[in-house]
Amino acid sequence: MTPAITAVQGLTVGHAQDMATLTGVTVVLVPQGAQGGVDVRGGAPATRETDLLAPEQMMQEVHAVVLCGGSAMGLDAAGGVVRWLREHGYGFAVGAVRVPIVPAAAIFDLAIGSATRFPDADMGYAACVAAGPTVAEGCVGAGTGATVGKVLGSAAAMKSGLGTWSERLPDGTTVGALVVVNAFGDVRNAAGTLIAGVRDPVTGGLANTLALLRDPRLLAAFGGFGSHAGANTTLAVVATDAILTKPETCKLAQMAQAGLVRTINPVHTPFDGDSVFALATGQRAGPPLVVLGSLAAEVVARAVERAVLAATGLGGLPAACDL
Repeated sequence: MTPAITAVQGLTVGHAQDMATLTGVTVVLVPQGAQGGVDVRGGAPATRETDLLAPEQMMQEVHAVVLCGGSAMGLDAAGGVVRWLREHGYGFAVGAVRVPIVPAAAIFDLAIGSATRFPDADMGYAACVAAGPTVAEGCVGAGTGATVGKVLGSAAAMKSGLGTWSERLPDGTTVGALVVVNAFGDVRNAAGTLIAGVRDPVTGGLANTLALLRDPRLLAAFGGFGSHAGANTTLAVVATDAILTKPETCKLAQMAQAGLVRTINPVHTPFDGDSVFALATGQRAGPPLVVLGSLAAEVVARAVERAVLAATGLGGLPAACDL
């Protein structure tokens, strides 16, 4: 079994997707509540309730994180997660009322499959019903419509997906990650080998986004920026069972961004909405934050690679396994 983000006790993950229209939802459930944080680096985010996670805000409790397709329209899926949590008695207590705190973020997947079908509240609810300890990878949930390498537009892109990974430190502390890779740039593995990204329109093999950006003449020869150059965003959730304050949890999310930098190039562009959420369930006194954050970057990098390698060709686009 893949060492998934659900190795962090108290977390479950559920997917729901529409394979006909190639979009979907992934929910990371932590119904008993966890400290939450977020770090948004991309220039085009589509998010919900991220302001609430800022260190200076009062809320200390998150009950789920939703990742979805459908761009801004897909954020409706979070409503279904809120409904499921309320029905099961979870949420922040305000007198006799329980208010579930559910931050969410969306990728743009409208250029593959259908541009008229978006994740909705029912799909978000279905992802909660499906949640469990086993995490499927590849073209599932929010990764159903994920693609990479879009500097020349969707036609020269490749299929990507969702991946997860976790590691346990010698003292028993666990750090895990789940990533949906829908990047403008290319993806490299730990050895630095290009494994997915923009394809040469002539040969069909892997080109190199950075080389295209360095040479305006070459980019112009390939037709310039594609019409869906802004159709991107990589989303991640990192989690640990360590006790962290809210500022520390936000710092964990910030340090975890290094995992995206190691594997995706370029990253955090004006065309991406790259966002990393962090959850700390507070079940043990873990090691210093410098240790947790460094490990978070490693598990995020590993999850990015798995997201690409687990994907399969869909929507007319090949995946890494096809090349």
